[in-house]
Amino acid sequence: MPNVYFDNAATTQIRDEVITTMVEVMKTNYGNASSSHSFGRSSKSLIEKSRKAVAGYLNVSASEIIFTSGGTEADNLILLSAVRDLKITHIITSKIEHHAVLHTIYQLVKDYKITVSFVDLTPDGDIDYGHLETLLKSGTKTLVSLMHINNEIGTILNLKYVAALCKTYNALFHSDTVQSVGHYKMDLQDIPVDFLTAAAHKFHGPKGVGFAFIRKNSRLKPLIFGGEQERGLRAGTESVHNIVGIEVALKSAYDHLEKETDYIKGIKHYFIDKIKTEIPNATFNGHSADLEKSTYTLVNVCLPIPPKKAAMLLFQLDLKGIACSEGSACQSGSSQNSHVLNEILSAEDLQKPSIRFSFSIYNTKEEVDYVVGVLKEFVG
Repeated sequence: MPNVYFDNAATTQIRDEVITTMVEVMKTNYGNASSSHSFGRSSKSLIEKSRKAVAGYLNVSASEIIFTSGGTEADNLILLSAVRDLKITHIITSKIEHHAVLHTIYQLVKDYKITVSFVDLTPDGDIDYGHLETLLKSGTKTLVSLMHINNEIGTILNLKYVAALCKTYNALFHSDTVQSVGHYKMDLQDIPVDFLTAAAHKFHGPKGVGFAFIRKNSRLKPLIFGGEQERGLRAGTESVHNIVGIEVALKSAYDHLEKETDYIKGIKHYFIDKIKTEIPNATFNGHSADLEKSTYTLVNVCLPIPPKKAAMLLFQLDLKGIACSEGSACQSGSSQNSHVLNEILSAEDLQKPSIRFSFSIYNTKEEVDYVVGVLKEFVG
């Protein structure tokens, strides 16, 4: 029985070259980067080299990259400090954001009594840009927080348009780009976003490291207090090997971006065609079957399986060696339906199982054949 990993939106396999480099760093660069001796200076040099490299891929200044433990911490840092320190009183977001954003905003409502507006969505999970502009006319000190690529249905936000719209109405703009950094090129001199976040493990890097892009002169203050690491914005001894790991993973991602994008697009296209042929009553949630309107890395399928039979579907797929998910991995174990699908699916479709399959360079068409064959058995 094959083992098929189709859950790359949750996390990815680390590239061999990333592992090799990280192991070498752990062996030879173990000094504390805050120490003034040669061991510490060596570690500090590696961190700053990685910071400069990461900044280069986004076309920003190295001082605008703050390394964190991942996307969740970066989102929390930006949202909390924007309210606490920049005196934001109004946040515009959507009901299909990642919980790292939504749960933080809900806590800010309790702690700071801010106002939250939810932008309307189209039936396919797109942002209603007209409604967004209407909300921006509130005249209050506003932050917009909208993710670039939805992690469950793959819908792509027009990042440049929203950033420009926010500038027009003097609002700050934060975007969770965890599903897009390493998969799409972004020139932040061309896209006037104020803040964005990323996590290495989404593009074949290590877990436990990510970064926040914070536009210079933004005046944010730290979430974690202690030392003066990360320009005073993130106290704590830096994880040198992880920071070097994110640099190597990002370099590999962008060095091979065109070739690997085409390969993964081929896998996704093949998967969609196989589903349409073998399970014609299946439907695709949002725009996830549209290669122009959704990310090339995932598809979300609503399967024509009755609720009783569907209850143990993920467990049965796991027994067949297939890894996939019903939604964000951060919701694993929750008894609630996906908050994303709750916003866009009918009551009837919510009774059927919807599964997210997400792909990487390590997947094959033979794996697609196997997975679709197993799904057909359940449907049949």
